[in-house]
Amino acid sequence: MKILIAYDGSETADAALTDLQRAGLPADAEAIVLSVAEQWMPTPRSFGMVDMHLKEDTARLGIEAAEQAQQACSRLSMLFKQWGLKAEAALGSPARVLLERADEWQPDLIVVGSHGHSALGRFVLGSVSHKVATAAHCSVRIARGCLEEPQTPIRLIVGVDGSPGAELAVAAIARRTWPADSEARVVTADFGVPKQVAGHPPGPLVQWLRDEREHIRAAAAAAVESLKQAGLEVSALLKDARPGPLLCHEAEQWGADCIFVGANQLGRIDRFLLGSVSATVAMRAPCSVEIVRA
Repeated sequence: MKILIAYDGSETADAALTDLQRAGLPADAEAIVLSVAEQWMPTPRSFGMVDMHLKEDTARLGIEAAEQAQQACSRLSMLFKQWGLKAEAALGSPARVLLERADEWQPDLIVVGSHGHSALGRFVLGSVSHKVATAAHCSVRIARGCLEEPQTPIRLIVGVDGSPGAELAVAAIARRTWPADSEARVVTADFGVPKQVAGHPPGPLVQWLRDEREHIRAAAAAAVESLKQAGLEVSALLKDARPGPLLCHEAEQWGADCIFVGANQLGRIDRFLLGSVSATVAMRAPCSVEIVRA
């Protein structure tokens, strides 16, 4: 498995490293830690015949980014002793640099903190993680750290709506290696179907809604069986609610470590009712979120 890890030295970036211990990742992964010193334009030597000293500042930022990446690699080497680790540093727009590096290296997973800060100390309200989660061609883990103590069982939530994206999310969990006491909860948003008038057959829309409801419930049952076969203790929740808020609420109430959702988790019902479930969860979840792509 190839993992690209964004690291900027912030508290959320440190939490992202710790969070990886509860992500079920393989022992023999290959990982690059990339630190990006934020720079939005080329550095001029001078302006109006006055030496700006910006070139020296840029060099300093590059050195600091390289040191940050190396520190993160050192920490990860203690957590994952068999990983092949490499530290890299770059200058530029963090999201753009991360996405370009991902296009070059083709990782299976990108890991970003939920928030970070710029080289000038400004607080960036999830702009980098949002851009990467939206534009990446691979799976993205937005790490918010653990809600519970490290010794508690790992708890995972997966949203299932019968879509191909949801199937990918379930498969991603099933492929990972989890401790024996890890738990998973399959969460499905139900929806109402108009009642049939006595003596009249259901109309085309009502019948389609019924078929879609059965399709979603069958997908949820299949997800439960798949995760049980992967060695997880599995429970299921079916509730009449909007999918995104339901997943976030359940994660908070249950104390989940991570929510897994498909990148394009837009079931046929959601396409005209709710919009993107994965985007809602990525923005509002109280825990880490893994957006799964093929």
